[in-house]
Amino acid sequence: MSLLVAGTVCIDTIYTPTVHVENVLGGSCTYFAAAASFHGPVRLVAAVGEDFPLEHHRTLARFKNIDASGLEVRTGSKTFRWGGKYHDNMDRRDSLFTELNVLGEAPPRIPEQFRDSRVVFLANMHPGTQAGILKNLPKHRLVVADTMDFWINGARPELNAVLRQVHGLVLNYDEAELFTGKRNPITAAREILKLGPRFIVVKKGEHGALLIHRDGIGALPAYPAEKVVDPTGAGDTFAGGMMGALAASSATPAQLLGFDNILRALAHGTVIASFNIESFSLDRLKTLKPAELRKRYEAYCRMIRVQDSKTASKPGSPRRTRKASKRR
Repeated sequence: MSLLVAGTVCIDTIYTPTVHVENVLGGSCTYFAAAASFHGPVRLVAAVGEDFPLEHHRTLARFKNIDASGLEVRTGSKTFRWGGKYHDNMDRRDSLFTELNVLGEAPPRIPEQFRDSRVVFLANMHPGTQAGILKNLPKHRLVVADTMDFWINGARPELNAVLRQVHGLVLNYDEAELFTGKRNPITAAREILKLGPRFIVVKKGEHGALLIHRDGIGALPAYPAEKVVDPTGAGDTFAGGMMGALAASSATPAQLLGFDNILRALAHGTVIASFNIESFSLDRLKTLKPAELRKRYEAYCRMIRVQDSKTASKPGSPRRTRKASKRR
């Protein structure tokens, strides 16, 4: 099914404990679309200023499944810019500066050819903008939103209204606690479910993610990465892998929002996020081969599989088939 992401494309300056980079391509749409493109076509909707480098346009064009015709380049405007510095453990960071620029203007328009999109991801932005975008996508079947502490604190009524219209919400564990006042992420997510969504994904960074669904609870660990260069965009990459897998799913409409289907999609998101952190910006995803992604996904599935010793077949013993186990 057709997948659309609406959010930000920006220019980042990033400091890590060992190195820093300036004016690299970033933004929620950027990371999401790159990750989702490994599963199929993805439509990108965002706005940048006339200062947006040609080099960054070329980077987006390298991902053949990204349709960037929804990227508005506004004359006289400047692109959203952000700078951050990571602590030694790479798990926490401080924002050094945020220049909203084009984000302070009207939201991007939805191109006419995008209005039939069936799967929609509303990346982190003002919930009023999220609601406005959704109005222009009348054929949607699956809508998932992202949010952050700034909107939880400053736009709660609008955020509550969005939650009545979406099927899923993605947020981190600090945001889940802030939203509900509940420290336990499962308890917090259950409170949010009461507002309308079918499922909540709580991101826990290096500790993986939780799926709190109306039909059950799932937990997935992060892939045990050996190389962490830059965690920027990991959450957006995770969401892109998840939503890309859902859009490419052969599930029936009834199965699409099912617990097992969503949990499987989280595994895809987890794996591609583990590649993104290996370098700055989209540098690692630009070189990532589908075979590499598939190999790591298969390894991850083997890693998280647990078989009960009481039901596992003993070495060398034949497996009992359903037919053979029937009484005569």
